[in-house]
Amino acid sequence: MEGFGLVILIVAGVIFIVYATAKLKLHPFLSLLLAAFGIGIIAGIPLTEVVAAVNDGFGGLMGSIGLVIVFGTIIGVILEKSGAALRMAEVVLRVVGEKRPQMAMSLIGAIVSIPVFCDSGFVILASLKKALAKKAKVAMASMAVALATGLFATHTLVPPTPGPIAAAGNIGAENYLGTIILIGLVISIPAVLVGYIWAMKVGTKIKIDGEDTEENSYDYDAILKAFGEMPSTVKSFAPIVVPILLIAFSSVISFAGWTGVFFDIFTFLGSPVVALLVGVLFAGLLLPKYDEETLSGWIGIGIKEAAPILLITGAGGAFGRVISTTSIADYIQSFGEGAFFTGAMFLFIPFLIAAALKSAQGSSTAALVITSTLVAPLLVELGIDGALPLALVVMAIGSGAMIVSHVNDSYFWVVKEFSGMSVTQAYKAQTAATLLQGIVAFAVTFLLWLVFV
Repeated sequence: MEGFGLVILIVAGVIFIVYATAKLKLHPFLSLLLAAFGIGIIAGIPLTEVVAAVNDGFGGLMGSIGLVIVFGTIIGVILEKSGAALRMAEVVLRVVGEKRPQMAMSLIGAIVSIPVFCDSGFVILASLKKALAKKAKVAMASMAVALATGLFATHTLVPPTPGPIAAAGNIGAENYLGTIILIGLVISIPAVLVGYIWAMKVGTKIKIDGEDTEENSYDYDAILKAFGEMPSTVKSFAPIVVPILLIAFSSVISFAGWTGVFFDIFTFLGSPVVALLVGVLFAGLLLPKYDEETLSGWIGIGIKEAAPILLITGAGGAFGRVISTTSIADYIQSFGEGAFFTGAMFLFIPFLIAAALKSAQGSSTAALVITSTLVAPLLVELGIDGALPLALVVMAIGSGAMIVSHVNDSYFWVVKEFSGMSVTQAYKAQTAATLLQGIVAFAVTFLLWLVFV
């Protein structure tokens, strides 16, 4: 199959994935694999080549990005269970000041969600959010929106969160993680800011039932004491900061072309797999004791949490490899000389695909994985290569994966239930805020491309 019929086939494959995951509740792993085999067979690719494409796509992506995802989730679990996430929150609160509680919650969320899933981060910090709201006498909904949007921004934009890492691996940008982290941090700032503004302008006007009559069980100091002795500030931040610095320094070395034993060592340490392994070692310093519960149990939980992400990511790699085996890239290139397929305008394609997938099936991670596999075969054909352009493509996908968090998204229900909002209030607070975040993040991505690419 060639030409426009192939385009229709791939669109049908994407529709199948969305329908199967959103309506039939089929796991994205199987949806992606079934779509990959279906597209390959119907497109007329020899059956042995279909199998080879699926195996190569799955295995190739696992080889380049699998361990990074596992190490990232292990770090997140240890930060959560050791109290390091609460320690980081407490430090940010001290720096920002209790007189600006919404700003503090936005920043706390943005920091914690770099290694910790936004769902888990909200649950971890829910009691702290309520305690601070009572202490500062501010609307509970405004604190919930500030925390939720802060968590959501870095969750979709900044590695080592698994979604952006998987997207980078799918488009062949795993060697540019330093640039992606830097650009992700830059673009997450306005995304966090718009969430904070929404919390102040809209969240403060939302009245949660029982907010004033709720038992006085949320005391800020009591919550910190109840957790017990928390790790030090340096130990708490090290598992996040050290890998980011190593990856960033390695990127600088590569860009500057420095050579020598010293730089070779840091190039090795700054490779994503090694840098995240170093992060795991620093996270080991947070363990309250070294026994089976922590050394096997906590790390085992991290591995279990990584498993579905690995499977979805690998299946996404297989899906993308099958598509690239067809002649779709050549077909698009044949009429891709128009303005829409060149330069910054191309960013609209991954943004809109990710937004459609996110809104339809709910998972930001799945939207990042699937979209990146779809656009990967086009990038080389359209001449999009190099650290900054590929980083901005990841940002365009991440921006789309923010739009929107609603009833088919588990994070929507976490925010709603742990804040006490009604569904209508959660739509007004959470869903509208994530729509604005995605639009603003994409606008900044588009602007950066126009200025620097």
